[in-house]
Amino acid sequence: MGAIPFPAKRLHRSGFTMVELIVVLVLIGILGAIGAARYFNRNSFDAAFFAEQTRAMLRYAQKTAIARNTPVFVELGDNRIGLCHVAPNGNCPAASRVQFPSGRSTGEGTDTYCQSAAWYCIGRPKGVSYSYSVVMTQFAFDALGRPVAGAGEFPGLAIAVGGDGQSRTVSVTPETGYVQ
Repeated sequence: MGAIPFPAKRLHRSGFTMVELIVVLVLIGILGAIGAARYFNRNSFDAAFFAEQTRAMLRYAQKTAIARNTPVFVELGDNRIGLCHVAPNGNCPAASRVQFPSGRSTGEGTDTYCQSAAWYCIGRPKGVSYSYSVVMTQFAFDALGRPVAGAGEFPGLAIAVGGDGQSRTVSVTPETGYVQ
């Protein structure tokens, strides 16, 4: 009897088929088109950044008031929010402006609406809107870090920042001054 031949070794080739490659390229193209559209419309990103800048500024104002044992005023303008050591009454004098922590404030709206880059002031970027929950143009954090309004009790503050159809809220709690 003759020997039974062993089956020939099959060559196993690793790799992708043409169909798999085309499917992957189509998926990358779709994801790229969606991502590029979101990337080039900056209003949503600018609104999120403005809201975070506002939170950071309010927390800094509260901490500065506690550290210096003196009130720090927050000026709420139509196109900017700034910090001042005295009640601004519509415009913060240059000598009373709270200095920006790192030396220079930057940003699209900041360069347009704030008179000084050294002042801790942030301007509203184009395509971003904001409004407050109460009718006041200023309030202060006292030496204990509590928010106070001019002649009355601080009612709390909610700043709605909008851009690209999305809204973000920055709020200051009345009793404690907690910024969230």
